[in-house]
Amino acid sequence: MNITRLLQKATAQFRASQSVSGRRLNLTLFCDFDGPLVDVSQRYYETYQTALYYTQQAFQQQGQVVPLKLLSKDQFWEMKRRRARDIEIAMKSGLQEDQIPFFLAHVQEIVNTSDLLHLDRMQQGVNWSLALLHASGVKLVLVTLREERQVHKMLAQYGLKRLFSGIYGSDDRHTAYQNNIDVKTALLKEAIAEQGQLSDQWLMVGDTEADVVAAQRMNIPAIALTCGIRDENYLRTYNPDYLCSDLLSTADLLLDRYGQFQPKPQNNYCFSSALT
Repeated sequence: MNITRLLQKATAQFRASQSVSGRRLNLTLFCDFDGPLVDVSQRYYETYQTALYYTQQAFQQQGQVVPLKLLSKDQFWEMKRRRARDIEIAMKSGLQEDQIPFFLAHVQEIVNTSDLLHLDRMQQGVNWSLALLHASGVKLVLVTLREERQVHKMLAQYGLKRLFSGIYGSDDRHTAYQNNIDVKTALLKEAIAEQGQLSDQWLMVGDTEADVVAAQRMNIPAIALTCGIRDENYLRTYNPDYLCSDLLSTADLLLDRYGQFQPKPQNNYCFSSALT
């Protein structure tokens, strides 16, 4: 289904739920930033390229020949999405064992700098998805490993900041790339304590294992999205409660499942291409 038809379907479901129940959805959705909202693939690929050439230049200045095998963006992103280690990506790109630590350190150093952050783009349909969820009464709370200052700036730039009741992020620009599960769990715990209304059903939506595991540790349903930095096969290994293609199909799922007075029977999959 194309995005226009999906938008029409979601709008119709929202209007129907409002006319039947006369109620807004009693849901609090804790939402990740990178992946569900933001496409980081170009930034990550540019980081990889920059660090690779920087490593080559540094070692060639020491008299070492470094014949690179640059991966295409598709090759690189496929490896990232199946959770290939950065060491594997470096080796496949032609780096030797003694050159890899230098490469990895430079990736960590530059990936979240202003020179590359401008490459991030909002995912398709995010504006509509967030507006639809907000209008349906879903309380939106952002929980991200991205540096909080960066998140505020980008949401303000796109006019989306007003839709969130709270924003919980890191104070360290290196945390997001490391994808630390314990840090994500601590942020989610803090967000639930401050934003989780007792009358609401709480859910977590994200695109990595950190989001799924954090939700499981906090005993709330996890919605895993395949539009980000992990693919479907990898996410399935963490047994999320729902598996969706993007935030728009997540909105469609929530409106369909919770839009009536009583929740509907559970359907664990919500892929845009499969919705009719």
